Amino acid sequence: MKKYPVVVIGSGPAGIMAALQSAGRGIQTLLLEKNSSIGNKLLITGGGRCNLTNNRDLPDFIASYHNGNFLRNAFARFDNQDLIAFFEEKGVKLVVEQEHLIFPVSQSAQSVVDFLLAQLKQNKVDLWLKNPVLDIQKNSNRLFEITTVTGPIIAEKIILATGGKSYPQTGSTGDGYGPAEKFGHTVTKPKPALCGIALQEAWHKKWQGISLEKAGLRLMLEKKRLGSESGEIIFTHFGISGPAVLNLSRYLTDVEDKRATHLLVDFLPALNADVLQARLMDEFVRHGRMTARKILSTLVPSRIAEQIVNFAGISEEKTASNITGRERQTLVFLLNSFPLVVDGLLPIEEAMVTRGGVNVKELNPQTMESKIVPGLYFAGEVIDVDGKTGGFNLQAAFSTGFVAGTHV
Repeated sequence: MKKYPVVVIGSGPAGIMAALQSAGRGIQTLLLEKNSSIGNKLLITGGGRCNLTNNRDLPDFIASYHNGNFLRNAFARFDNQDLIAFFEEKGVKLVVEQEHLIFPVSQSAQSVVDFLLAQLKQNKVDLWLKNPVLDIQKNSNRLFEITTVTGPIIAEKIILATGGKSYPQTGSTGDGYGPAEKFGHTVTKPKPALCGIALQEAWHKKWQGISLEKAGLRLMLEKKRLGSESGEIIFTHFGISGPAVLNLSRYLTDVEDKRATHLLVDFLPALNADVLQARLMDEFVRHGRMTARKILSTLVPSRIAEQIVNFAGISEEKTASNITGRERQTLVFLLNSFPLVVDGLLPIEEAMVTRGGVNVKELNPQTMESKIVPGLYFAGEVIDVDGKTGGFNLQAAFSTGFVAGTHV
């Protein structure tokens, strides 16, 4: 029976970083992975380009997470600038793109995974692939007995970095929740976060394929605003997606009756109602013989213009010179606050990250060690922490993995 001082379970960014830090301190470390390769979920981040982190300041970072305060100590030990230095000092050049996003110059997630695999070998981490964990017990000697498909392993300390339940095809199937509960931890029910929003109306399928680079979105529960975002949105067969929608979906995750909510879309966020009113008045005067739909098509895609005119109750043939002041005000309102009725979130299997997991109150934020079971540590998405798009979730994984690996 093989014995290790430290066993890390899960080879996502959190597990890899934890193993590197543990082994880097001269501790014999085993990294267990059920897949045939490491970093499977890392490969699909940033559209396959690997959005490693974000270049924003720490206050912006903390505000970008659910349970963000839990990460303060982790970021004090290893923040975004430390992660940037970790890669660049070892030869992986990075580039800053719009919205402070950090990518490898190679624009390839595979190059990042290859680099991390080389680091594991260089730091002499024992890597056992295709070796799922079947059970974990703690014996009378206060050692962990890990049952795997290839046999038993004894560990003095364990780091669970098994991920959440989003994108299960990458191996992220909530494997850490069972052991956590077995050892007395509370696991908040996993829910989808950062995912597309399904819409109730059938007509929205007419907009499928339309992408808007800059739009404003507000999520409403009756007259109460639950959240707002701006950025790229994409209309799909199920409803609406894109970075702004993914971020807004995080406000919807914990809403019980999602069908009671609706979205308000601002198609022209750079123009407030007064400016837009003046703009339309000018266009209608100069192009009096054109239809309202034709004029609106110069501001938004024609399929959207068609639906706005329809919602406003304006005839397709009605020319601009015949549009009343009230009708023009309705058009302005719809351009700034077009309503979409929510049906719900896409399932967790299609979400980018998981809301839920091991309760942060049961973990020491300075070490990532369990407050219930000495020697048991957690890192990454298995913990009930999730962030916005833009590298925040990878940063949280790397940071918590770093802290766990430096304290085992």
